[in-house]
Amino acid sequence: MSSRAFMRTAARAASRAAARPQVQRRALSALANAAARPTVRSTSAAVSGVRGVQTINFGGTEEIVHERSDWPQEKLLEYFKNDTIALIGYGSQGHGQGLNMRDNGLNVIVGVRKGGASWNAAKDDGWVEGKNLFDVTEAIQKGTIIMNLLSDAAQSETWPEIQPYLTKGKTLYFSHGFSPVFKELTHVEPPKDIDVILVAPKGSGRTVRSLFKEGRGINSSYAVWNDVTGKAEEKAIALAVAVGSGYVYQTTFEREVHSDLYGERGCLMGGIHGMFLAQYEVLRERGHTPSEAFNETVEEATQSLYPLIGKNGMDYMYDACSTTARRGALDWSPKFKDALKPVFNELYDKVVDGTETQRSLDFNSQKDYREKYEKELQEIRDLEIWRVGKEVRKLRPENQ
Repeated sequence: MSSRAFMRTAARAASRAAARPQVQRRALSALANAAARPTVRSTSAAVSGVRGVQTINFGGTEEIVHERSDWPQEKLLEYFKNDTIALIGYGSQGHGQGLNMRDNGLNVIVGVRKGGASWNAAKDDGWVEGKNLFDVTEAIQKGTIIMNLLSDAAQSETWPEIQPYLTKGKTLYFSHGFSPVFKELTHVEPPKDIDVILVAPKGSGRTVRSLFKEGRGINSSYAVWNDVTGKAEEKAIALAVAVGSGYVYQTTFEREVHSDLYGERGCLMGGIHGMFLAQYEVLRERGHTPSEAFNETVEEATQSLYPLIGKNGMDYMYDACSTTARRGALDWSPKFKDALKPVFNELYDKVVDGTETQRSLDFNSQKDYREKYEKELQEIRDLEIWRVGKEVRKLRPENQ
């Protein structure tokens, strides 16, 4: 497609997009960058001078969305002034959420196995032994809010050691519904006499951190498992903002884990990788060069087309492409949907019935799982498509 044609179609798309209601044309992930919301209703603000909670129409369904501005730093500090937040585990989410809370001025301590890789990583990030870095048991005993951010397999393995210290008056926090929802498999059954809440950032811990440092904030969901104090929901929303969320929407533990496991295995990771491989292999088998196959499969998708979808939606991407590209995509999209939907239904069934949970626990509980995982990653690195990609990325202007 010529640059002149692209400019004409992009201009038409931008003109039409500008005429649409702002909220209806944006994905939730774009909300954090928007300042005005012409199609939202606000309830009364909790603090004078701060925008209220918003009710937004998402494709015909109204949902309540809480904003970071509902919980400015001074309000967070006041709300958590008597709390010690014990962050257990220092992996991806522990790193991002912990540093963001520390930067927000909250009293945060980290609990990990002394001398291990996570302990050393925490020390590298400025956590100090005996001040805000402790072993797991001591951190839980000191904490009033216990953030269990260990891996799913580790949560199951360590639960017998952690559970006795979750005494009345404490709050238990998860960032994934995995352990309590599949408690028959994980054996993680939260106490009934304490608040149990969830905040699930929609991205990796590294993204949680980077968006916070950029002054933006990631989108997160929150849920309540137990509400003993009557303040569990409020506490979850406040913590969501404290860990770096820009916008927060309500879910349940069940919906969070089902959608999360399903999405990771589907369009977010597994499914998209499978489609990349299938398209690339066919192109190579039909005589196309490696660079051509990669550019038509991955490079154009990630560098040109997917950013357009992220910016203003699928119709915007279609409208920015040639008429030939549009026609073919519109004709073939239903065929791919019909072919893939049975696979996605099979996947969802296996998520809900616990098959995927058992598979994860079985693999990730093995002592040599890291070595096995690294072997699988190396097999991916060695695939022609990704070896070609490494060379193609070198040719990008920013890498010259």
